[in-house]
Amino acid sequence: MSSIIADPVELRRRGFEVLVQALGWVAAVRFLHQRRGSIRPSRLSQSIHLWALAWIVGPSNRGRACGHNGPSRLERAAQRAPTMELRFDRGTIVLKDPPKDLDLGEAPGVLWDLRVHAHRAPASKYPSLKRWLLQRGARFQDIPPPLRPTQGSWSEFDLRPYQEAAWSAWELGHRHGVVALPTGSGKTRLALAAMHRTRLSTLCLVPTRVLLDQWLREIGALYRGPVGCYGDGVRRWAPLTVATFESAYRHMDQLGDRFDLLIVDEVHHFGGGLRDETLEMTTADARLGLTATPPRDAGAAARLTELVGPTVFELAVADLAGGFLASFDAITLYLDLAPEERAAYTGLAAVFNSAYAEFRRMAPDGSWPDFTHHAARSPEGRRALVAWRQMRRLLAFTYAKRRALESLLERHRHSRVLIFTADNDGAYAIARKHLVMPLTCDITRHERDDVLERFRHGDLRALVSSRVLNEGLDVPDADVAVIVGGALGEREHVQRVGRLLRPKEGKRAVVYELVTRNTIEVGQARRRRQGLVVRRSAQL
Repeated sequence: MSSIIADPVELRRRGFEVLVQALGWVAAVRFLHQRRGSIRPSRLSQSIHLWALAWIVGPSNRGRACGHNGPSRLERAAQRAPTMELRFDRGTIVLKDPPKDLDLGEAPGVLWDLRVHAHRAPASKYPSLKRWLLQRGARFQDIPPPLRPTQGSWSEFDLRPYQEAAWSAWELGHRHGVVALPTGSGKTRLALAAMHRTRLSTLCLVPTRVLLDQWLREIGALYRGPVGCYGDGVRRWAPLTVATFESAYRHMDQLGDRFDLLIVDEVHHFGGGLRDETLEMTTADARLGLTATPPRDAGAAARLTELVGPTVFELAVADLAGGFLASFDAITLYLDLAPEERAAYTGLAAVFNSAYAEFRRMAPDGSWPDFTHHAARSPEGRRALVAWRQMRRLLAFTYAKRRALESLLERHRHSRVLIFTADNDGAYAIARKHLVMPLTCDITRHERDDVLERFRHGDLRALVSSRVLNEGLDVPDADVAVIVGGALGEREHVQRVGRLLRPKEGKRAVVYELVTRNTIEVGQARRRRQGLVVRRSAQL
């Protein structure tokens, strides 16, 4: 009977002899390499006996077995080498070969992906994930850093005092957060300062092609380096890039790891929909959101805080009007329905109010989307929604509004007038009636640019639009606005008023709002004017 081998060194030696007899020297050493990861196949030809001896005597004595007093060069390299790799993969971060003793259950955003048998996290979690790994002393190969913009390519420029305050608030917020400033107050200028002062590679997201062109012009006026563009048929990358929301959503799987700073214009579009995934697919640590109207809904605000950061600075139109913005007069004209219009409105309102009152009894805290979802499930509810749309259509351009608009256009025939409607049908009706040029989503980019240029030069004295003029379009020469109808509440109203408030010497703007008495427009007008009241930022 063979004796039991208690000595671990002898046990290793006997085991190695068995491997050699069964596989041969080279195959035995290769086998040990595959099982232990301690011998490189490329070095098999160098002193196989020493490698075998090093394995026999154990890890703590390998250096001495190979003739070294300390750790071998290969061992020191192995100690320095990372044991895990972070990879950017289509808008996510994949953790390749994490050490077994690292508990990733607490890692920010990390989940097990059964499809590829690997741990994965949204790219937006990359900064916090990296900090978490470093705090635990984990060694890893990081994703390549983004390329920086060309140094020395920026022209110097100054900020207004409130813009400097907004910049400081964003910096104090660890370069995470939303800045809310009125339309016309220079939010783009603040974004340019963020690019210039941080010197970070930057991706700017804008909602429309109109704003895409405008941002490219603004950046090009102060930055002499290359500027990338994604949108309007162009796909060109640079360390400073501007992209539309839709183009960014389609290409973020390729762009997500190329930027350190993310700037989102009109950031209120995020926080409650499919577009949110765009912001989750980028590794950018610094994030700046710009808007005139941050979301007031608690759910949307919380989601936006997660994606971009909290509101770190906020001023309203009333805070800046008369100083950094043009002064303005807001005039509400209350109008009556014609008898036949009143009869039609009363019948439609009865159908709608019956279903809506029943819903409010069941869900006192329910929102408008909750009501539409509930109403779509019953015949009575669907009739109520149809009645609601017909009420809105009836109020969009009543007989009284037509007469009032005709009078206002005559009174301000020497001014630059912007007319805002609730929908494109209203815009086209006004265009036909008063021979006013419409600006809608139906016209081409070339035609739109030509119209705006003619308006700035005075060849056209009035424009009518439902949505195109709401966001970002620069029309500093306009000094009169007539709001015939609206559909989007406070945010839309603030943006429309802001179109007139671009500062100009001696300018005092006038905003007319046409409201029909004893209809749903009265309450809507009162609520949307809330966006013009004074706000006090926490940083002031």
